[in-house]
Amino acid sequence: MFRHMMNGKIHRATVTEANLNYVGSITIDEDILDAVGMVANEKVQIVNNNNGARLETYIIPGERGSGVICLNGAAARLVQKGDIVIIISYALIPEEKVPTHHPKVAIMDEYNRIKELIHAEPANTIM
Repeated sequence: MFRHMMNGKIHRATVTEANLNYVGSITIDEDILDAVGMVANEKVQIVNNNNGARLETYIIPGERGSGVICLNGAAARLVQKGDIVIIISYALIPEEKVPTHHPKVAIMDEYNRIKELIHAEPANTIM
């Protein structure tokens, strides 16, 4: 059996742009992608803390060091510039490897810089 487990997470990133006319996806600073183990064209879930919207799309790598988090295409109707989002990737993990699987979670600051990189989320924690 395989389990669908969180593999990477960008926690509380600030949306820098939302462009309805771009080809649909999310553009993310490539340095951030490297830190959490996400890659180009990978499917991700986006959770908007401002309005509760949830959506799925795929990643386009953005300029390194830019801090870009840009929602493109139809997703721009659900997320606006300045919104706080959580971006999550998942992986299918064999049952026997679940106990040793550790996701990479980047806790972001208001400028989309990584404040902290963790591998487990304590219960009832506010970040």
